[in-house]
Amino acid sequence: MAFFKWLITHISPVFLVTSPVTSYADQIYSIHKSRSSAGFSLDIPLIMLVASILKIYYWFGARYDMSLLVQATIMIVVQLLLLHVALTYRPAKAAATTLHTPFAGSREGRTHIVRPWSFWQWRSARPYWQFLTYYFVALGGLQVFLGSNPFYIALQGYTALGIEATLPLPQILSNRQNRSCKGFRFSVLVNWLIGDVMKMCFFFLADTEVPWSFKLCGLFQFACDMYLGVQYWQYGEGEGSVDGWAGGKDDVRLA
Repeated sequence: MAFFKWLITHISPVFLVTSPVTSYADQIYSIHKSRSSAGFSLDIPLIMLVASILKIYYWFGARYDMSLLVQATIMIVVQLLLLHVALTYRPAKAAATTLHTPFAGSREGRTHIVRPWSFWQWRSARPYWQFLTYYFVALGGLQVFLGSNPFYIALQGYTALGIEATLPLPQILSNRQNRSCKGFRFSVLVNWLIGDVMKMCFFFLADTEVPWSFKLCGLFQFACDMYLGVQYWQYGEGEGSVDGWAGGKDDVRLA
């Protein structure tokens, strides 16, 4: 048992640090190769960037394991690249209005909800980068004034990990609505599930300090990823339907 814990303590961090690249490289390549991000949900980089940036600030108060900090840093770089590629190859406006995509912010219909101020549904790329810049600076200001407050430190952790744990939800809802997993890379699902197993082993068995915010939120995300696997088995990559219209799945979660 001691040897197994030693392996978990020393091997799992390597997997955790490289997981952002192994999980998302295939999706980035797929979008670049097809020159289209139709079927990819921009909510994925939104969730991961918001959570990962907050996790960076959380480290200054919690001082959790260094491998988790490195993972969050690499995740930010990967998600910025993914967002750039998705915005570069997003569908044309005319096409977007006929698809259930995150870019069709002005489309009316039952399959799409317009958010207040069209948040994260903007047609121009500039507002995305502006929001991330303002978010980073605002958190930096809060860190200066509240960074030593225990309550704020705990709030940072549970908020960051809670947001990250919601990552599978947009994909689950989209798959259920369209009764198809088309556009959701199977390689991503496999990497997520393997990553979940490695994270659970590391969080609960490794000889290192891991806050309970990581453990509880990790368990929730593991359960959601398992359900995604059930959906993939149920629906596969068939055409599915949206509001009775035959067509592919256009809103995807991927990691």
